[in-house]
Amino acid sequence: MFAIDHLDIPPLSSAGGCVRLPGSKSISNRVLLLAALSHGHTDVLDLLDSDDTRVMLEALAMLGCRIEHPASGVLRVHGLGGQLPVRQASLFLGNAGTAMRPLTASLALLAACHGGSFELSGIPRMHERPIGDLVDALRQLGCPVQYLAHEGFPPLRLGDGQVHALSLVQPIRVRGDVSSQFLTALLLALPLVAQTQDIVIDVVGELISRPYIEITLNLLARFGVQVQRQGWQRFTIPAGCRYQSPGEIAVEGDASSASYFIALGAIAPAAPGADEGITIEGVGLSSIQGDIRFVEAARQMGAVVTGEANRLHIRRGAWPLKAIDLDCNHIPDAAMTLAVMALYAQGTTTLRNIASWRVKETDRIAAMAKECRKLGATVEEGVDFIRITPPAGPAQWRSAAIHTYDDHRVAMCFSLAAFNPGELPIRIEDPKCVGKTFPDYFETLFEVCRAQARHIPVICVDGPTASGKGTLSAEVAGRLGYHLLDSGALYRLVGLAAARLGLSTSDEDLQDPALAERLGQIAATLRVRFEGLRTWLDGQDVTEELRSEASGMAASRVSAVPAVRQALIGLQHGMRRLPGLVADGRDMGTVIFPDAPLKVFLTASAEQRAERRHKQLISKGIAANIHGLLADLKARDQRDASRLHAPLRPAEDALLLDNSGLDIEQSVQQVVDWWEGRTVFSTH
Repeated sequence: MFAIDHLDIPPLSSAGGCVRLPGSKSISNRVLLLAALSHGHTDVLDLLDSDDTRVMLEALAMLGCRIEHPASGVLRVHGLGGQLPVRQASLFLGNAGTAMRPLTASLALLAACHGGSFELSGIPRMHERPIGDLVDALRQLGCPVQYLAHEGFPPLRLGDGQVHALSLVQPIRVRGDVSSQFLTALLLALPLVAQTQDIVIDVVGELISRPYIEITLNLLARFGVQVQRQGWQRFTIPAGCRYQSPGEIAVEGDASSASYFIALGAIAPAAPGADEGITIEGVGLSSIQGDIRFVEAARQMGAVVTGEANRLHIRRGAWPLKAIDLDCNHIPDAAMTLAVMALYAQGTTTLRNIASWRVKETDRIAAMAKECRKLGATVEEGVDFIRITPPAGPAQWRSAAIHTYDDHRVAMCFSLAAFNPGELPIRIEDPKCVGKTFPDYFETLFEVCRAQARHIPVICVDGPTASGKGTLSAEVAGRLGYHLLDSGALYRLVGLAAARLGLSTSDEDLQDPALAERLGQIAATLRVRFEGLRTWLDGQDVTEELRSEASGMAASRVSAVPAVRQALIGLQHGMRRLPGLVADGRDMGTVIFPDAPLKVFLTASAEQRAERRHKQLISKGIAANIHGLLADLKARDQRDASRLHAPLRPAEDALLLDNSGLDIEQSVQQVVDWWEGRTVFSTH
């Protein structure tokens, strides 16, 4: 997950490949609560790991539910059997509506039956999301519920520590036109008190988001409760029902999250070698989630979508996309993705019956309208609709910094605006908000998207030995969310990989053309990644091995092999990947990435560098002589500056950064400021 202030997405050009979706948020939190309320233990497979599921798990643990991890990918929930081992607790539920609403109903009933008292709260936005209609229904039943701040909104106190008789004879009335989660909450909770009689729920007004109720009914049946319904207005929980664990249940991939990759396949030309476009695994045409019907809307707009029970295939069809006028009541969350697809359509798209957007993580109608306008679209918004006309042409598109409102779906939707025909980058503010449902969304997106090399930014940091370029580069890469290239480690890695294969790197053996060619092949196919100050080869952390004297000697010898040098140039070019790269070395700006938009030549006096290296060695318990270190550094500077291949020198357009008097944070901030000044967002 990109836990940074903002993420800049370069202009994207094509896409292709396979995506494995995380588990459905809606299914995950329903399953967790049902498993906790049931008799017996439930093994949950492929559970979503996200902010919303974590707050649900933490809440269940605080309520006395035992949770284990018996195997990889499996979470075991030991059901409470409708009992209440903990009678008092304060639960913080973040911004998770799928935790707040169902727990409110279940704990209100259990508190009334067993004499408990619970306080439920969340982040400020949760305290702005209405819950009054659910509280009204619970009060009809005789549950003591108190608002702790503002009428109609969390935080809440459920129960007063006393046992209360419930009124279950009359039908329970609940509004259906604000949020389907109110009805879901009652459906999940009422089987706990239906021992002796049927319990009836009557929905007042039109029920929105019906597919989410279908998910609830499907899962209730899996846990042994068959709810009868008359249309979408009356639901009956049968007398004598009780929750029984199914033993094991698998969580489908999230259909709402699938919408972004369905849209991606519809928008993006197929990447070279990926003629079939995008394949999505984990959810398919037989999904129990209502948002799978997003497929129908995508097809209407021109996407070619096929699939099986647990897989979807998407590729671009009609282009530009076709504008649509659609009632989106059946796909309330996924419909947000249609708003961004509308930016690529011919004509005006209208999305109707989306009033529920206004009471989600943010006012999504207002948010989508404002951010689409930033990109150059013409937008009209109403109480329950949004109408979007795309920019008239490439010249009318505008680069934009997208405010995400702490709303995961806003962030994911607008990432797709990076395919704009104006070839403009898009900035996503607070990208970590996707942690609510899809923590690795951007990593997954970048795995299947392509961009022209000239659009993928590179920041080069060159400089002499002990100038601090490695630490600086790692910090800058972390700040921007970019990949890191420590070019100085590459020759050491070739030597290490050769040693692991039993190949000699002695000067005599390196005269053998066959061995030189083999080393070139090894260099070209190194499976290496750099994370902070750690280096990984073939999935193993080899940082310490690379620091050995033997590794340094081998690096010196293999660096003289032309086939190795040439192969490493190709390898380094291949590390120019989305969303960007920070490359650290001695010839990054002069030889490897001469077109880099920012080149920094980092230096400090030889005396300052010797002092730093001396402190570093002493801190590790290694004896060192500062005078010897200074002499070595001066000699190395001379060799580096006079070597035949890529001598150490600043690129003509490099910015010089003498960090002799700067600490690392000051140096990092200077480079980040330079970079920010070169982006299109510096004037926003």
